Amino acid sequence: MTIAGLVEESRGEDAGRMRLVVVAASLGTVFEWYDFFLYGSLAVFFSALFFPPGNETAAFLASLATFGAGFAVRPLGALVFGALGDRIGRKRSFLITMVIMGLATLIVGLLPTYEQVGLWAPILLVTSRLAQGLAVGGEYGGAATYVAEHAPAVSRGYATSWLQTTATIGFLMSLVVILACRVTLGDDAFRMWGWRLPFLTSIVLLLVSLYIRLKLEESPIFERMKSQGRISRAPIKDSFADRNNLKRVLITLFGITTGMTVIWYTSQFYALFFMQAVLQVDYKTSYAIFAIGLTVGMPLIVIFGALSDRIGRKPVMVAGMLLGAVTLVPAFHALADFTNPGLVAFSRQNPITIAGDGCTFSLFAKPVSDCDRARNFFSRNGLSYVSVPGTGVVTTVGDTQLIGFDEATYKKALDEAGFRAVPAAINLAGAVAVVVWLSALIGMVYGPMAAFLVEMFPASIRTTSLSLPYHLGVGILGGFLPFAASALVIYQGNIFAGLWYPVSIALATAVVGLIFLPETKDRTID
Repeated sequence: MTIAGLVEESRGEDAGRMRLVVVAASLGTVFEWYDFFLYGSLAVFFSALFFPPGNETAAFLASLATFGAGFAVRPLGALVFGALGDRIGRKRSFLITMVIMGLATLIVGLLPTYEQVGLWAPILLVTSRLAQGLAVGGEYGGAATYVAEHAPAVSRGYATSWLQTTATIGFLMSLVVILACRVTLGDDAFRMWGWRLPFLTSIVLLLVSLYIRLKLEESPIFERMKSQGRISRAPIKDSFADRNNLKRVLITLFGITTGMTVIWYTSQFYALFFMQAVLQVDYKTSYAIFAIGLTVGMPLIVIFGALSDRIGRKPVMVAGMLLGAVTLVPAFHALADFTNPGLVAFSRQNPITIAGDGCTFSLFAKPVSDCDRARNFFSRNGLSYVSVPGTGVVTTVGDTQLIGFDEATYKKALDEAGFRAVPAAINLAGAVAVVVWLSALIGMVYGPMAAFLVEMFPASIRTTSLSLPYHLGVGILGGFLPFAASALVIYQGNIFAGLWYPVSIALATAVVGLIFLPETKDRTID
């Protein structure tokens, strides 16, 4: 064989090895995100199954808080498994996290309900969620580092952006599996026992992902550090006791990960919740809209990752945060206009005012006063209202005035005013276009991120250093986004009020990023 032939064969082998690295790392991460998103997608069922009955709003908020608890422990998982990745290897670390995640998810599918075991049900559920959060906290840093340390420098953003698609793929898979189960079993059977199937069948994904990952070799950069005696013996201390590296951690946290997090969760997770719970769109239609929109928009993550190899990570990511801050509110208004125009028209033609005393803001307590019950009634029906001081409770719906609170009277008043909660006409193309735009925002902030994080930190403490700021942003600000946004809606009485949480954080992060975020695309990572 000629020298040219050998070179070409070598290139082919390198390309094949790189594809295996990306596929193996991505499959494992897809599996973990799929498991994690199952809970969030089924939160409306879990609120009735695992929490005390009597107050639907409080139970639903408790289920969202439990979802957030799984995110809250992710920084701890980042420290534990990030340090393992820097000490024993990237491959071993993300094999451990995947097994923990799979077992915790399987257990969720086997849990008894509140009706069966009382308070043990939420306790066991929260424990499983914490185990899932710990595992996910360690997974991302190991997988991102592993892929980046195999990738050619000139295409690092492109290679790692495939890993970034895994969260969307996992989310999409969870929607498809849930939809298939609900359609096949019917709503009653799914509510009773069918919700367990998506969790139980994840064992198949675990075994496949584990088999593929076991075929991988360790990162060449880690092996080189190991042979040269450059492995950090105390990666947590070396990461955060060093002032220069701590500065890099803080810049990463406040200059990109917080903004990325709120845009990602708002554009996918909260948008789906908003469509179903607020705009009253049925699950089949909402899942179909998101399935199509995410499928069309997902390649944008790779496109923006590849673009960052040409023009830099910083301009692409900062542009995404700024555009997110400017367009999230209009995008959700457009989503409302496209998916439930009747609800939007009713709200505009019939402004609602609640004047009274005895109004309190309590997230978990059952509404007792007439004022609280009136506010809870309109929130459940996806209707905005304005609260003003008054004596007793006087509610105005358009030109109709209601004294006190009686749910039957309120429903009759809404019916007579022409209120219809269920959408009569949906502009599917318009709704899908909004989801695609939201996916574009995700692509800009998320596509280049893995490459940026890896390039930001030294190889010997890389997984520890990048995992903590990533999961502080994703875990704390992102995990509690559905809860915080829902609480803002209840507090303000405006169905769009929850968006000010992600908008303000995205804008603040963009400003910090513009000032302090360095450009990293030309840095060496060995």
